Amino acid sequence: MLTQVAAGVLVHESEFVQSNAVVVRGRAGVLLIDPGVTGAELDCLADDLHALGQPVVAGFSTHPDWDHLLWHARLGEPPRYGTARCAAAVRDQLAAPDAKERIAEHLVDTEVAGQVPLDLLGLVTGLPAGAVHVPWDGPQVRIIEHRAHAPGHAALLIEEHGVLVAGDMLSDVLVPMLDLDTTGDPIEDYLDALRLIEDAAGQAEVVVPGHGSVGGPGRVRARIDLDRAYVLALRDGRDPDDPRLGASAKPGWEWVDDVHEGQRRRLAAR
Repeated sequence: MLTQVAAGVLVHESEFVQSNAVVVRGRAGVLLIDPGVTGAELDCLADDLHALGQPVVAGFSTHPDWDHLLWHARLGEPPRYGTARCAAAVRDQLAAPDAKERIAEHLVDTEVAGQVPLDLLGLVTGLPAGAVHVPWDGPQVRIIEHRAHAPGHAALLIEEHGVLVAGDMLSDVLVPMLDLDTTGDPIEDYLDALRLIEDAAGQAEVVVPGHGSVGGPGRVRARIDLDRAYVLALRDGRDPDDPRLGASAKPGWEWVDDVHEGQRRRLAAR
């Protein structure tokens, strides 16, 4: 079910790790960001858009993780955009003939096994390098590209409505997940990304993370501060005082502790 979070901006939350699809209303239709996750949920999203009388005129993937590259035939065939680096990463991932089979195998032990449509996965057109806005006939959507979490990751700022779509950052349930496969410095990449987002979108009234709860006034800066504190603790080898970990974690999200421990070990090995 679509829920309005700001004027002209709606969110559909999946049951799978609270994944958020974002709908931005324009003049001729909607911009659809990161739709997902199961076939039934994408069907529901298509039904809701039909009820609004709003076709999808453009799509956008914030980064090249499988759950942000999904699509459904009922959403039509509009251009689906990503940053140039995101699109290149997707091409590399899907170059192997068994790429989709590997994703399906990865999901076998999850609650969405066999329910995720992969036939239209990753059909993303890369925007020109350095593009600063999503090309569509609607409210201006600013692209804030950075190197945190995944290649070509971008946050989107819907300037007219004061909404920041954060991709896989600024979550209230997930700690920052670093790109530990990068040849660069994953800590500095993340800190740089937080600075970029803070400079561009620190005054936004609403933040929509890729996973987790939508945050209202004041939450953009609060979540930036929380993510920064976590990353600095990792950098300095300290145990983070983070409400997303340990006994303070949201029930059902205790596995985030394992994510943290895995990052801590891999950073130590680097």
